[in-house]
Amino acid sequence: MTAHSATASAVRARTGGPREDGPKIVEHVMGWALVVVVAMLVTQLGLL
Repeated sequence: MTAHSATASAVRARTGGPREDGPKIVEHVMGWALVVVVAMLVTQLGLL
């Protein structure tokens, strides 16, 4: 393996995607908060 291919594989592995070891509860709470905010916006605008 050359130095360039080793660097390319190391760069490819870190894409900035979601981490596997992150706190899942924070993702769930933020997701539900987004759902509530969108629901409040829809009802306030009279779209439902």
